Amino acid sequence: METRTLVVNGVPQRVLVDLNDTLVDVLRNQLHITSVKIGCGKGQCGACTVLVDGKPTRACIVKMSRVNDNAALTTLEGVGTADRLHPLQHAWIFHGAAQCGFCTPGFILSAYALLQENKSPSREEVRDWFQKNHNVCRCTGYKPLVDAVMDAAALMRGDKRLEDLTWKMPADGRIWGSTMPRPSAVAKVTGSWEFGNDSALRMPQDTLHLALAQAKVSHANIKGIDTSEAEKMPGVYRVLTHKDVKGKNRITGLITFPDNKGDGWDRPILNDKKIFQYGDALAIVCADTEKHARAAADKVKFDLELLPEYMNAPEAMAPDAIEIHPGTPNVYYEPVEEKGADTKPFFDDPNNVVVEGSYYTQRQPHLPIEPDVGFGYINEKGQVVIHSKSVGIHLHALMIAPGLGLKFPEELVVVQNPTGGTFGYKFSPTMEALLGVAIMATGRPCHLNYNYEQQQNYTGKRSPFWTNVRMAANREGKILAMETDWTCDHGPYSEFGDLLTLRGAQYIGAGYGIANIRGKGRTVATNHCWGAAFRGYGAPESEFPSEVLMDELAEKLGMDPFDLREKNCYRPGDTTPTGQTPEVFSLPEMFQKMRPYYEASKKRVRERSTAEVKRGVGLSLGVYGAGLDGPDSSEAWVELNPDGSVTVGNSWEDHGQGADSGTLGTAHEALRPLNIEPDQIHMVMNDTSKTPNSGPAGGSRSQVLTGNAIRVACQMLVEGMKKPGGGFYTYDELKAAGKPVHFDGKWTQPATNCDAKSQGSPFANYMYGLFLTEVAVEVASGKSTVEKLVCVTDIGKLCNKLIVDGQIYGGLAQGVGLALSEDYEDLKKHATIGGAGIPTIKMIPDDMEIVYVQTPRKDGTFGASGVGEMPLTAPHAAIINAIYHACGARVTHLPARPEKVLAAMPKK
Repeated sequence: METRTLVVNGVPQRVLVDLNDTLVDVLRNQLHITSVKIGCGKGQCGACTVLVDGKPTRACIVKMSRVNDNAALTTLEGVGTADRLHPLQHAWIFHGAAQCGFCTPGFILSAYALLQENKSPSREEVRDWFQKNHNVCRCTGYKPLVDAVMDAAALMRGDKRLEDLTWKMPADGRIWGSTMPRPSAVAKVTGSWEFGNDSALRMPQDTLHLALAQAKVSHANIKGIDTSEAEKMPGVYRVLTHKDVKGKNRITGLITFPDNKGDGWDRPILNDKKIFQYGDALAIVCADTEKHARAAADKVKFDLELLPEYMNAPEAMAPDAIEIHPGTPNVYYEPVEEKGADTKPFFDDPNNVVVEGSYYTQRQPHLPIEPDVGFGYINEKGQVVIHSKSVGIHLHALMIAPGLGLKFPEELVVVQNPTGGTFGYKFSPTMEALLGVAIMATGRPCHLNYNYEQQQNYTGKRSPFWTNVRMAANREGKILAMETDWTCDHGPYSEFGDLLTLRGAQYIGAGYGIANIRGKGRTVATNHCWGAAFRGYGAPESEFPSEVLMDELAEKLGMDPFDLREKNCYRPGDTTPTGQTPEVFSLPEMFQKMRPYYEASKKRVRERSTAEVKRGVGLSLGVYGAGLDGPDSSEAWVELNPDGSVTVGNSWEDHGQGADSGTLGTAHEALRPLNIEPDQIHMVMNDTSKTPNSGPAGGSRSQVLTGNAIRVACQMLVEGMKKPGGGFYTYDELKAAGKPVHFDGKWTQPATNCDAKSQGSPFANYMYGLFLTEVAVEVASGKSTVEKLVCVTDIGKLCNKLIVDGQIYGGLAQGVGLALSEDYEDLKKHATIGGAGIPTIKMIPDDMEIVYVQTPRKDGTFGASGVGEMPLTAPHAAIINAIYHACGARVTHLPARPEKVLAAMPKK
C-alpha cells in the first residue's frame, strides 16, 4: 500500500492505494466517481477512458504503480455539469449520441482531448482518433457521435451558436414526430445516470458480494460439489449450492406450443444433476467483497463424469448422440409450413428456372459494453426485490418465482435498472434467480456482477441457423414456389426456442408474393451457449438465405437483382409466408425511392474499382412483425395530479432504445386536448410493484403495444375530465364529484396465432426495410470494407425522429458485424469483446443514409409501427451480395472473414 495524491478535476485528493489495483478501481471504489465505467475490463472498449495529464487513458488496464504522484486526472465531472454543459455535451444531446449512455463518458472525454489539440478536425480525423483510443459503441452506429464532435468543434470555434444545437418546441406544440432529446439525455452526458454497478456502490454496509463457481466443461454428470475450502477463504460468509434453493430450482421457459416435446423446466438455477453448457453455475460464494468472493469461487471443487459435448446441431442430431435432457429428444420442436399448392410440380417443370442454396448464420454475441449486473434485498414488506438489466420484468418474475419458491406478485418484485444496452439477451433471465437464491438464503442485500468473460459464456446468444432454400420462377422472373428446410441450434435451454424456430416459417422469403411454399424446421438442443433473443429475432437468420438466393436467382435469370426484387415485392393480392395480407403495400414506393441510389452506386463502384480493390453494390429486403405472436397485450396507467400534471406508469423496459422518449411522446400526443406541456408529464416505469404488465421490450412491440395502452389510458383520462358544456374538470373538481383521477389502459393487437401449418395473421403491424450497401474487397487478402449504407424504410409514423434515426444507425452497424466479424463459437478466443469481433468505428461507414416512407398504420399508435428489429433484418445479406458483385466470392457461411472471401473468389 502507498499513498498517492491525485489531482482529480483540479482538486488534490490524497488516497491510500494498493499499487496492484487499477486506476478505475481507485476512481470508482475509493473516490466514488461513477461516471467512469467498467466495460470489457481489457482495454478494448474505452468505457473507462479518463484523461491522465491530458491524455486519453483506459483506466481499467493502468495499475496504480504507473500513475505518478500529483497526476492530473480529468473525469466527465471535470468537463461539464448539468447546469454548465460543455459544447460536447450540448452536441451529444442534440444529435442523440447518448442512447444507452454507458459508453458516453468515455467518448466525451476522448473527444474533449481531441478538441484540445485540434480545433478543426475532419470527420475522418475524428474517426481515426476514436479508433486509436479504442472507443467502442454498440448502440449508435458511430455516425451521431462524429456529428456531435463536428458540431461541438464548430461551437467552440464560434462557427455555430448554442441555439443551433438546442432543440426547439415546434410551433404547433406537438412533440410527436419531432427530434426532442430523450428525457435522460442530460444525466447520460454528465455521467450521473446510475447503472447497476454504480448503484451497488451505494448499498448498505452489510451487502454481500457474490461470485459464481462455474463449469469449465460443456457436458457432464455432477457426482459431487465440495465447498469446504472455499468456505475457509477470507471474507466468505456462505457458499450456496442447489441444496440452498427453496423452490424447484428451475427456470421455466413458459412453453406454450403443444407440439413441443419438452416441458420448459430444463434450465437449473444452480445445476444439481448435470452440466449442460460451459459456464453453468454450480455454487454461489457470498463474501464481503467481490474480490474475496471471486477468489473463493476458484476453490470450489467439482467431481464430474464427463459426457460427449455436442457443440452444434449436426452433432446433437447424429444417430448415436445421447439425449442432453434425458427423456426429451435433442430435436424437440418441428414446425412445418404449407401455403398454397404443392410445390413439386413447379420445380419439375422444365420451363421454370430453379435455384437452391445452403446457408449458415452464426452464434452472434450481443456485445453490450455494460456486462450483466444486478442486486437485491428483502424490503419492509418481506418481499424479495431484484434489480437487474431485465427487459421483461413481469415475464422474468413469472419465470423465476416457482424455482425460488416464491409467489408473484405477492412475494417477489423485479425492477429494471438503467441499462447499458442488451439488444435482446436480457429477454431471458440471466442472474435474477441467482440473486434471489442468495438473498433468500442469507437474508442480506446481495450484489452480483459479471466480468466480460462471464458476459460471453453465461448469457444467451443468437441461435445459429442452418438453412436450405429452393426457389422456382418463370422465365419472366415471377417466383412461383419456394421450399425451405431450417435447423435452429438453440443451445441447452429451450426457453423461446420454439417461437424462434417458427420465425423461419414466418420470414424466409418475406417481402415477396410467393403463392406456394413448403417447409420444415426443427429446434435442436446442443451444449453450446444457450439461445436468447437478439435484435431481429429470427429475421436475420431467415432472411439472409432467401435474400442471398434472390441474387443467385437474378443471375440465373439474367435479370438485375433490383428488378427481380421489385417485380416480386408485395402488392395487393399478395400474402406473407403465413398467408396474411400485409397491412400496407408500400414496398413499390420504397423501391422507387431506392432506385436512384442504386443506379448511382452501380456507377460509382464501377468507376472506383481497381485491380487491387474491387467494389460492388448489394441489395436486400427485410421484413419484421411488430409484436409477439397472436393477441399480444400491454397495459399502462395514467393519473391526474393535484397540480394539474399527469403521471404515466408502464413497464416499457429500456435497452437504451428510448422508452422514456416513447412514453413521453405518446402520452403528450394523447393528452393534447388538455394543452399540457411535456414537463408536466411524469413517468413511473419498470417496477413490478408499481407498474402494470406492459409485456417485455422485445419484438419491436413496445411502441405499438405499450404505446397503444398509453394512448387508451390517456384518452380515458381526457374523456373523464371533460365537462358536459365544454372545458375540463380540475383535479379538485373531480375529487369533489367522486370521479376517478386514475385510469388503467389496455390494448390487445388484432392478430391470430399461426396454425399447425404455420398459417395465420400473427402480427397487426409490420416493418419494412430496403437495404443498399457499397463494399470494397482487397483482392490480395479478402478483407471486405463497407463504404456506404442506405436504408429505405417504412415503419409507419415516427414518434421521435431523433430516437428512430439512432436505432437504425445502430442496427445497420450490427448488421456489418453480423456479416463480417462477429461470432461466439470458440469458448476462449471469443470470450472478449474484441475477440468476438465487435465493430470499431473504422469498420462502420460514415456514409449512412435513411429514407423514410411513413405509411400510417391503422392499428399502430397514432400510425406508428415499431423500429428496433427492422434495421437488423437483412443488411448483412446486402453486404454479402455486394461482396459477390465486387469480386465473385459468394460467402454463405457467416461471418465473411477475409479468409472465407479469399477462398470463395474465383480462381484465375
